[in-house]
Amino acid sequence: MLQPFYTKGLIEAGCDEAGRGCLAGPVVASAVILPNSFKHKIVNDSKKLSSKQRLEVEPYIKEEAIEWSIGVVSAKEIDEINILNASILAMHRAIDQLQSKINLLLIDGNKFKQYKTVKHHCIIKGDSKYSSIAAASILAKNHRDCLMNKLHKTHSIYDWKNNKGYPTKKHRLAILKNGTSKYHRKSFKLLPTQIEIEF
Repeated sequence: MLQPFYTKGLIEAGCDEAGRGCLAGPVVASAVILPNSFKHKIVNDSKKLSSKQRLEVEPYIKEEAIEWSIGVVSAKEIDEINILNASILAMHRAIDQLQSKINLLLIDGNKFKQYKTVKHHCIIKGDSKYSSIAAASILAKNHRDCLMNKLHKTHSIYDWKNNKGYPTKKHRLAILKNGTSKYHRKSFKLLPTQIEIEF
């Protein structure tokens, strides 16, 4: 059972990101403020849900949330500042859009940089512990998947509609055969040292 809040009586925003381990595309974060009464039987860590479940629950999250927002950092920016800083920047961009006076940020993971003067807690596997972080993980994942589906239309050789930019065998084979696109993260190890891809 997910916890509705970390500290009762505070306005808390849960934050999570999607796409850190991808070879291509942006990293996307979401920030979500939920009422303490929020409940839904399938809201959980987005990685534990099917794509269908995530899409089904998204309208409910958006309707019930006090506020929600999305922050995006491009592949070019990732190459310039590294993926950890880009993930944190995406969260900051999402938080920037919230209108509520936030008392506490609940961050999934163990790394974050102070956002203005707002207190924060980093929580390992927070998306399977707190409702607001779980909701943020779902919105971030859905938004990123949608972006990768759109990019697939002009870059279908990389199969992004299926792999969403993650390092699958088919994705790496496409890079080997066709080179990279402007959406690939050039600072990442796009191909293994020992290529074990069968032609």
